[in-house]
Amino acid sequence: MTKSLLIIGAGGHGKVVKEIAEALGYTHIAFLDDNSAEAIGKIADSKAFVNQFQEAFVGIGNNKFRGELLTRLEQEGFAIPVLIHPTAYVSKSAVIGKGTVVEPMAIVNANSKIGIGCIIYVGSIVDHDAILEDCVHVNAGAICKAGSFVSKETKLEAGQVVKGY
Repeated sequence: MTKSLLIIGAGGHGKVVKEIAEALGYTHIAFLDDNSAEAIGKIADSKAFVNQFQEAFVGIGNNKFRGELLTRLEQEGFAIPVLIHPTAYVSKSAVIGKGTVVEPMAIVNANSKIGIGCIIYVGSIVDHDAILEDCVHVNAGAICKAGSFVSKETKLEAGQVVKGY
């Protein structure tokens, strides 16, 4: 069976999402984007594609806008996956919300809770018992230490460390 994914946003983050989806076996992948020649349509056209794609994913870095689009895509009838790159480590006791991407070489440790629409970027670490609310962006190499808390729509910069216990 062909796995299909519509990605909202064809910029740099959207292209990373596409490669992760390919690594996970998606074979029919397309973009919606208002400013890309690669896109098959505009973002506002998403509902027109609900019968052509099993799932949709928001590949846009703006945390607030990503959350708004996730809500809209669900209302339109799309399934929203969690995308975890095969080289990432995610503990079996971690809970990860829909629309979240865990990129290559990232770590999500035991009992962590990741909200919907989060970006766990390449090489970042979310240690045990950390809580990330919805639409958080943990940039490359950032660390959420054990027991840390990151509030909704926060962007952690590359290499930033969030203290925990």
